[in-house]
Amino acid sequence: MGKNLYQKVFERHTVRQLPSGQYQLLMGLQMIHEVTSPQAFSMLDERGWPVKYPHRNFATVDHIIPTHDQSRPLADPLAEEMLQHIERNTAKHNIAFFDTKTGGQGVVHIVGPEQGLTQPGMTICCGDSHTATHGAFGALAFGIGTSQVRDVLATQTLSMGKLKVRRVEINGKLGSGVSAKDVTLYIIQQLGVKGGVGYAYEYAGEVFDHFSMEERMTVCNMAIEGGARCGYCNPDQTTYGYLKGRKYAPSGEAWDRAVEYWESMKSDPDAEYDDIVKFDAADIEPIVTWGITPGQSIGVTGVVPAADEFPEDERPLIEEAYQYMGFEAGQPVRGTKIDVAFIGSCTNGRLSDFEEVVNLLQECGGRVAPHVNAMVVPGSQPIYEEMKRRGWDRIITNAGFEFREAGCSMCLAMNPDKLKGREICASSSNRNFKGRQGSPTGRTLLMSPAMVAAAALAGEVVDVRELNQAR
Repeated sequence: MGKNLYQKVFERHTVRQLPSGQYQLLMGLQMIHEVTSPQAFSMLDERGWPVKYPHRNFATVDHIIPTHDQSRPLADPLAEEMLQHIERNTAKHNIAFFDTKTGGQGVVHIVGPEQGLTQPGMTICCGDSHTATHGAFGALAFGIGTSQVRDVLATQTLSMGKLKVRRVEINGKLGSGVSAKDVTLYIIQQLGVKGGVGYAYEYAGEVFDHFSMEERMTVCNMAIEGGARCGYCNPDQTTYGYLKGRKYAPSGEAWDRAVEYWESMKSDPDAEYDDIVKFDAADIEPIVTWGITPGQSIGVTGVVPAADEFPEDERPLIEEAYQYMGFEAGQPVRGTKIDVAFIGSCTNGRLSDFEEVVNLLQECGGRVAPHVNAMVVPGSQPIYEEMKRRGWDRIITNAGFEFREAGCSMCLAMNPDKLKGREICASSSNRNFKGRQGSPTGRTLLMSPAMVAAAALAGEVVDVRELNQAR
């Protein structure tokens, strides 16, 4: 009987089984950022421990960095302090640091793939929930806590139990205006925010086979929002084409050996799974969240569901979402007035995300509605520079959007980009939790970048397919 990729990579990286029944797993790569690393480094210093393998650890700054004015010292004293900590710690331990002076700074889960650090068959970790992004390359990638960041710095290993594996297969052809963001929101809607607990998700089928690497990253990024510990796609020629020639990717004969290894890590045709679910691409339309979890969503043409449509134990959360968001059962989400439009984040801050936005702006014309504060935030400095090289910054600003520098920005608002009061934000980010975007009463509607752009122009939630038809 064959094995799936999860089993192969897990076994390849197992150091030993621990008395607890968990396994000690070698981490091939740890990505580090400024928020979850200071305490981890401090714990090392208290014990006089070195970093075990500095060359397997790479750092950037993204969560607290302003996207409007990055001049030093940063205006926020706490942000400046955190930036100073990661500067000192990476220098002390000889860890590569992609800071704002390098031209490689950006959101941690964009920097790793962009630099060619993220590769198939690897184990990857980071002190950030959305580390599952790297699974798009056929890696096992785990978000971890600060004490685990310390453990990996000290030993380059993690302790964890084995997961079950669910194959999530989507076949058929996606309709016009339906994006990778809609696909991942649909999966979460169908399986639930707790549906993946105890599982790794293997994304497969015709839709994923035809997806670009950036589209695969968008889906894997939100595996955690469906409760899965990690999500991955099997590597293929699309994967190898993306990696070839990148700074940290193998080259020459080493490239050929790497591809041979990567191919061997793919799930076997006769691999077994603990569960298999199948969806039809034709059933997916542009998705908008209406509640306070990524699973509380509907198609843009739908209406907010009634509480009695949900299992009884979920109804209190549904009622809480009605109250917080101001929606009622049976109410359409289309036509909801927005105050803010945010396009960016580790979910949708890549070049192809902005290309779709620019295409929409060029073909549909128009400007951001007068009452909407709209911003476009590239996921990294290389993306920012490439957008400027292509002239996209002018198209974006001429349409009334602010064009910002690289960072996490309003995804989680640990920086100056925050909602105010009860503002409603159309957001291409990954979480719509209460207070997520900086205001304890602010409201977030998750959707694709193109849907956010369309909402910004209209001043309310609209169906981007209607604009596509006009195009």
